[in-house]
Amino acid sequence: MLGRNAMTDSGAVLPWLVIRQDDNGNRYRVGRYATQDEAQKIADGLDRHGHEQLYWVERTSRSARP
Repeated sequence: MLGRNAMTDSGAVLPWLVIRQDDNGNRYRVGRYATQDEAQKIADGLDRHGHEQLYWVERTSRSARP
């Protein structure tokens, strides 16, 4: 069984998340990425849209949970 840091279709580990917080404080996972640089580029691009949402990058836990 794959842990929470893996995608099932390719087996790739995608530990970097882009998170969005809207103006009401609700948080959503936008996407998962292989590198911090890739995730940061996505977050920066989304942040340039000028809306009231916040975007940031987080690393998932290294421990795999079945």
